[in-house]
Amino acid sequence: MDKKAALAKAEHYCAYQERSQYEIRNKLYEWGLKTAEVEELISELIVTNFLNEERFAKVYVSGKFNIKKWGKIKIKQSLKIKQVPDKMITKALNTIDSGDYLQTLLELAEKKAKLITETDAYKKKYKLITYLMGKGFENNLISEVLKDNNLP
Repeated sequence: MDKKAALAKAEHYCAYQERSQYEIRNKLYEWGLKTAEVEELISELIVTNFLNEERFAKVYVSGKFNIKKWGKIKIKQSLKIKQVPDKMITKALNTIDSGDYLQTLLELAEKKAKLITETDAYKKKYKLITYLMGKGFENNLISEVLKDNNLP
């Protein structure tokens, strides 16, 4: 694939959905481009604003929190895998409203608590905490929400 065709394809790829530099870089290598060409195309995509890491991080955080109901820990790990810089991850995570965050945690806890059939209170609480930690919520917040709302 020549550079011009690759640029057009990469622009379309970025326009369809926000992408990280890591995702674009991998895709360009997948298309058979050489390192110098890949870096040149990434620079071009950044200049034309098809590729914006900060915008990607904010959209990613918003989607994972609002749609998937992920906690900050899971979102942060996922962004690290996509090689987004720590500063941008922190900035994007700060866009989550703390009230919404706690409300989401409470809703997930209440919903899951109803589904757990365990009769032993200790085991039920353990299963609930494990579930919420798996969703990426912080242990101290989980404990606080469960205690404040008299959940298992």
